[in-house]
Amino acid sequence: MTKDVVFKAPDDWRGKIITQVRKLIKLADPEVIEDVKWKTPTNPNGVLVWYHDGMLLTGEIYKKHLRLSFAKGPLLKKHDVNGLINSYRAIIITEETKLDEAGFKELIREAVKLNQKGK
Repeated sequence: MTKDVVFKAPDDWRGKIITQVRKLIKLADPEVIEDVKWKTPTNPNGVLVWYHDGMLLTGEIYKKHLRLSFAKGPLLKKHDVNGLINSYRAIIITEETKLDEAGFKELIREAVKLNQKGK
């Protein structure tokens, strides 16, 4: 199922990285569904949410960082051989962060597997 998602990324490093993240997620799982939720007056763009047999992760944009929070982060932690996920089940990306693309795509694939197993 495809859904047209309107999401205006910022015109700075955050927009560049969230665009990269969106592409990596789609490469890791071509069947992923992307949506935008929780729009508010203080966050008119809302929060990006990715699904495949349940929620995979959310993408939030802040002034100084991006936060990618995995719905099943505690279960994914053992698959995170590159140490991408912090203790809050999220990947925090700042302007200086070099995202491990291969490791990130593997986490997406593992998150899909967990959802498909019903965990």
